[in-house]
Amino acid sequence: MRCELLDYELPEALIASRPPEERDGARLLLVDRGRGAGDVEHAAIRDLGRYVERGALVVVNDTKVVPARLFGKKRGTGGQVELFLLHRLDEAPAGGEDPAGGPRELAGGPREGAAHPERWRAMGRASKPIRPGAVLDLERDGALVAEVLERAEDGVLTVQLSSPAGLSVAAAIEAYGHVPLPPYLGRGDDASDRERYQTIFARVPGAVAAPTAGLHLSPGLVERLRANGVEIASVTLHVGLGTFQPVTVDDLDLHPMHAEVYSVPEATAGAVAAARKRGAPVIAIGTTVVRALETAADPARAGLVRAQSGETRLLIQPGYRFQVVDALLTNFHLPRSTLLALVFAFAGRERALLAYRAAIDAGYRFYSYGDAMLISGASTS
Repeated sequence: MRCELLDYELPEALIASRPPEERDGARLLLVDRGRGAGDVEHAAIRDLGRYVERGALVVVNDTKVVPARLFGKKRGTGGQVELFLLHRLDEAPAGGEDPAGGPRELAGGPREGAAHPERWRAMGRASKPIRPGAVLDLERDGALVAEVLERAEDGVLTVQLSSPAGLSVAAAIEAYGHVPLPPYLGRGDDASDRERYQTIFARVPGAVAAPTAGLHLSPGLVERLRANGVEIASVTLHVGLGTFQPVTVDDLDLHPMHAEVYSVPEATAGAVAAARKRGAPVIAIGTTVVRALETAADPARAGLVRAQSGETRLLIQPGYRFQVVDALLTNFHLPRSTLLALVFAFAGRERALLAYRAAIDAGYRFYSYGDAMLISGASTS
């Protein structure tokens, strides 16, 4: 796909810097792939149950956002520094059951109760380059200390984190770290972001960005869906910083797709199989769920998934044939992003662009804290 085809113009005033007052208070644009390309309807997230058929399977992402931004000073010089944690480098998962057998923490998030130092990949920002050997005293009273072990050619650091305060590294990050809001929000985090930049399903630490479609689901909305016979299942996909990486190449095939850790548990694989048996649709809450389910698609059994975990670099763009997902709830995404390419692949480029234009004309709010659209119906492409 030529990447100029991923462009659209968005008035800056439509970028949502804060979430709606209520979790399920956002607007919802309805896009039916079986109707005319410009034929959309306007609704509200709180009424989502009206548009999800009885017996449907709704799949959410249970990743938990790590407060990955840390501020401090270089020891010896006192220079200001910011550290953005990307992922933990421990080779083994932190504990729990096998990924295909049940819940456990995936490699990539802080380890609860771990008193020893931990090695992390991180990005650093300071007035001068952060070199190996530098020691960074982070947050209040040096609650965390980072020793810089390596600096890669692309500037990504390998650091060893420890907590002189006697806390585990995980507890210190949780207590003192800042919510890693996307830069396009144009503000720092505050106390409310601790709750609102986290879904109600958040369970497995490891993401450095929220699976934003899931932010819309409130306990009350989920209860109403279940009361209507809708089944809820989960996958884990730890959203990485690369989700914000713009496409800079001319041909999307040449884009270096970032890897993200994912897991599809046995229970979810079984739920997909049961939905197929009863003829019910599989509805993905967000592009992260799409990538996890489509990565785990069973090549031997059409429409089903295998319980598995690992890293995915799946790049979905127009021409991709979806194996598992029948409908998608998603926010409105950045131009020239792989997330927008996925939406184009699912809805069709013309239909998606007309839907975005309708949302802009109607004053919808865009990006992480913005409104959403539900893409459903049989594809005609």
